[in-house]
Amino acid sequence: MPLPRSIRNRNQKFDKNITKRGHVDPGKIAKRNDEFPVSSTLIIFFLVVVVGSSLVQIFNLFGGSASKPPME
Repeated sequence: MPLPRSIRNRNQKFDKNITKRGHVDPGKIAKRNDEFPVSSTLIIFFLVVVVGSSLVQIFNLFGGSASKPPME
């Protein structure tokens, strides 16, 4: 059974669009901002905090004395 005319017309309309996918007019493309949304100083600050806290944890784990006085 053939498709109704309205469905055939819609199929033809969208079949033309398949070859155009990925090709957008330059006027419709939003201008891209190549800068990061977060400043580099903030990223460096968080890296210092994370690496520093992990180093403190490692030093506390392995750097403690062999015999600690008992806790009261």
